[in-house]
Amino acid sequence: QVQVVESGGGLVQPGGSLRLSCAASGSIFSIYDMGWYRQAPGKERELVAAITGGDTTNYADPVKGRFTISRDNAENTVYLQMNSLKPEDTAVYYCNAAPGYGMNYWGKGTLVTVSS
Repeated sequence: QVQVVESGGGLVQPGGSLRLSCAASGSIFSIYDMGWYRQAPGKERELVAAITGGDTTNYADPVKGRFTISRDNAENTVYLQMNSLKPEDTAVYYCNAAPGYGMNYWGKGTLVTVSS
């Protein structure tokens, strides 16, 4: 069982920045594929950004050039740096940990609200 805990959400004005953190348990965190997803009210959950155990990253088109995913294996943590935030980025952001063998673990989410 992998525990996943997100933090760093909050209220920010359009054009502002936030950094989300996701801590995951496990002694082999470095090989986990990790992802950030978001779910806005009335919409389905969607992938925002992902990073593999080999540090390959990919981003959803709406966030390319604005968001950056990174990981610190020594701290068992993945980050999502969000810049130039827009009202349409408002959502609950979830972290996913995929250790392999089809396993997936989710955090409870952290709310990001972009509003003036």
